[in-house]
Amino acid sequence: MELLFTSEKLKTQCKNVAAAKKLFHGDVALSISLLARINALENAHTLKDIIVQPAFHFHDLKNKKGRNLDGYFAIDVKSRREPWRIILQPLDEDENPYDPCNIDQIAGIVKIIEISEVSKHYE
Repeated sequence: MELLFTSEKLKTQCKNVAAAKKLFHGDVALSISLLARINALENAHTLKDIIVQPAFHFHDLKNKKGRNLDGYFAIDVKSRREPWRIILQPLDEDENPYDPCNIDQIAGIVKIIEISEVSKHYE
């Protein structure tokens, strides 16, 4: 799959161990796991390849605190016990978000995703 990032800083954090370590306050295991997840996303043929793997815990995001998260999804950076998530949005072949974004219908054709953040989304 093709990955796009909302910023160069985010791209560096997702592709560089030292930058990831800084993001995770020195946690090497989380840093390595983030790079492994990004590698798995890049090597997936479509988004469905990620969705069907329980270890990623792919799930949709609910609107909260006035933030519209329709069409955004998350996967775990490491595990359910860790609060860190990779927030992503499926894009069509023109790099536009799907509207509406019915993931069950499009998962098998999505080949481009945008990573919008790596954060403790639920805190």
